[in-house]
Amino acid sequence: MSRWVGRAVSWASLLLVLITVYDVLARYFLQQTAAWIMELEWHLFGLLFLLGGAYALQQDRHVRVDVFYQRMGERERAWVDLWGTLIFLLPWCAVLLYMSARYAAASWAVREGSPDPGGLPARYLIKGALVLGLGLLFFQGIARLLRCVLILGKKS
Repeated sequence: MSRWVGRAVSWASLLLVLITVYDVLARYFLQQTAAWIMELEWHLFGLLFLLGGAYALQQDRHVRVDVFYQRMGERERAWVDLWGTLIFLLPWCAVLLYMSARYAAASWAVREGSPDPGGLPARYLIKGALVLGLGLLFFQGIARLLRCVLILGKKS
């Protein structure tokens, strides 16, 4: 699921580049801008970050300090990943999921839109994506945890 969502959302980066180029050209050459364009840029960037996080974790492309990690063997890396996932990733995802679910539910309940005139009408969708992205990251963290257990369970 993480791979499919990650690849699908990667197309948002192309759309984001095209919209940003249009926005810059319209702003500097036509002296025009619109609230919905700026909000769409923010929302697309947010989708890339939120929905691409689980894919980055799955592909081991997430940010990490590799000073020591790159010199470790497979089992040592599995221990680091296991404890990092148990202590940091899963608890923080759980807390953020709880908080963002309440936040998104309140937004969906009123079908929240942009407070700016001319802004996007469905802000609740991006707040829902927050819950979806954190859920994907949480489940990818569980998959990572299971992979570590399998590595540690192998005989050397």
